[in-house]
This record gives sequence, C-alpha cells and structure tokens, in this order.
Amino acid sequence: MPRGRYSLHDPHDHTPLSEEHFHCAPGPSGWRYVSQVTTPSGDPAGSVDLALDDLGRPIRLELHAASWQVRGAALDGVTWVRTDPTGTHATEGNVRAHAFTGASPAFLIATARLLRLTPDSSATRVRLVAFTDPVLAPRTVDQSWALIKREAHATDNDPLTVDEYQVTALDTGEQHTVHLSGDVVLSAPGIELEDLDSPPSLFT
Repeated sequence: MPRGRYSLHDPHDHTPLSEEHFHCAPGPSGWRYVSQVTTPSGDPAGSVDLALDDLGRPIRLELHAASWQVRGAALDGVTWVRTDPTGTHATEGNVRAHAFTGASPAFLIATARLLRLTPDSSATRVRLVAFTDPVLAPRTVDQSWALIKREAHATDNDPLTVDEYQVTALDTGEQHTVHLSGDVVLSAPGIELEDLDSPPSLFT
C-alpha cells in the first residue's frame, strides 16, 4: 500500500498550489485512493476518495474542496451530485462520459487503468468530466491517450516499470507527458512526487 506526498503547482509559472498526502492500494474489487489536501502552508484544503472497479470504472468518488462537495459514480455514463458550502443546495449532473478527472494525481492513474493501453495500442480517445478547483465546477473534456514507451529501471529491489503516456487535449491540441509506475504518478505537468514510503502497487 503506497503512502506518500505529492506537491501540486501551476504548470506555467510553478506557483505552489497544494500538497496531497495519499495512500492507495488494489483490492479484491479494484483500486482505492484516499488523500488529504493541504495548502502550501499546511492548512486543510480538501480531500479525495476514489474507488475503481476491476475494469477501472469509478464506482465511488467523493471530493471536498473549499467547503464544496462532489459525490459521483459511473452510472449511465457518469453521474454526480455537487453540494454548495452551506449544504442547502445540491445539483445533479450526468454526462455520457467514461470517467472523472481533476487536479488530483489519482485521476491520471484511474484513466490509465481504465484504458489499459499497451505500447502497441493506437492513441485512444476518452471523454472525462473534470472537477476544477476551487469550487469543483464540472466541465466535460475530451482527451487522447497513447502509451509511448514502457521501460524497466533497475532498483535496489525489483525492477521498476515506468510507463510514459502522451496526453492530448482534443479541444486545444495541447500535449503533455505523464510518467506512471503502477499506481503512483512519477511526474506530470504540475505534479511532483515528493515522498514515497513503499514501492508502487502493480496492477495485474
């Protein structure tokens, strides 16, 4: 069960945005990721709880940020309920999309798990509902994912397999690179892995 800490920053000017203290693990029905989000100064800023089934579909999502809350799951596409800070208003949404995304590194792992690409696979299009900080506003995005390279790197213990993905935003054509190992993000725009106390879990 990997535990660690990511730092999140603005990918353009590198302004620190938050830190995410996480743990994650595969289980009998899929994979779960839980984290607490703090400001750069250490104040609580939210949380992430994401559970996937064994096919990589989101069976439960709960996000908290700036007193806003989102609960969602894969249902007729993806369905969610977003609640305002006062708790008096809740709005439901539904989009014919494959999964969710957002600022958390968890969503990169989840999308890769859903697509299950190999280096021989062609680029695959995926539609996601993104919840954007700080108020978790929903936005539908279309991306293309391609697994460019898979390499094994020697370590003191077992070899570490690193997957390099090219992710393209289909509305702008902007491309970026994501490096994953098992259920840990090694690097991605705006994301740095700062601490990791055990090796990534391997998906079978």
